[in-house]
Amino acid sequence: MSDEVQATDAAAEASASESPAPVADDVLLKAVDVARAALAEITPAATIGAPAGHLVEGERVLSLLFENRLPGYPGWFWTVSLSREADSDAVNVLEAELMPGDDALLAPDWVPWADRLAEYQAQKKAEREAAAAAGEPEPEDEFVADDADESDEDEDGDELDSDDELDESDDEDDDSDDLEVADLHDFDDEEDDAEVDDFESSELQGAEAAALASDEEE
Repeated sequence: MSDEVQATDAAAEASASESPAPVADDVLLKAVDVARAALAEITPAATIGAPAGHLVEGERVLSLLFENRLPGYPGWFWTVSLSREADSDAVNVLEAELMPGDDALLAPDWVPWADRLAEYQAQKKAEREAAAAAGEPEPEDEFVADDADESDEDEDGDELDSDDELDESDDEDDDSDDLEVADLHDFDDEEDDAEVDDFESSELQGAEAAALASDEEE
């Protein structure tokens, strides 16, 4: 049974390899305006350049390419994938995107941190072994040195912050003392004014009583 399955798979692969490659559909090749309209929904028209070829994706499925005028993306192409049914000339938009070409500027492949760390450690080990063989002092790990410098800077910064906080606290205490003295002076002034007012009131009452007594005698 297993041999029959393997024989069937081999026959299917042979048949697929012998089948002719799909050709570009004429209706889809002429659908440049449809592709431009699809791109205009995701990017300004000024960033879309002239047609730059096509890619056959399958039977009645292809992608039209346009030059990219977007700054910062050299070698990239606006790409619109189109398709249609066998019995219809209606064009369907499958996808519209910015795709890199063969000469596009791409970011390097992502490397996991564990792999990068292992590579770094191996490099440092080789440098230490080479220095030991040559009788030279062991090279300093720049990352450790940077961390130590940053730690010293943090400690200095903490000391400065502590001094600043103490100075601010002393200034606040001095301001509070000044305010308390000023409040005492204001309070003394208010008491003096009250005593003057009481004295003036008593003198006025005495004068009024003498005037009344004089009128009664007359």
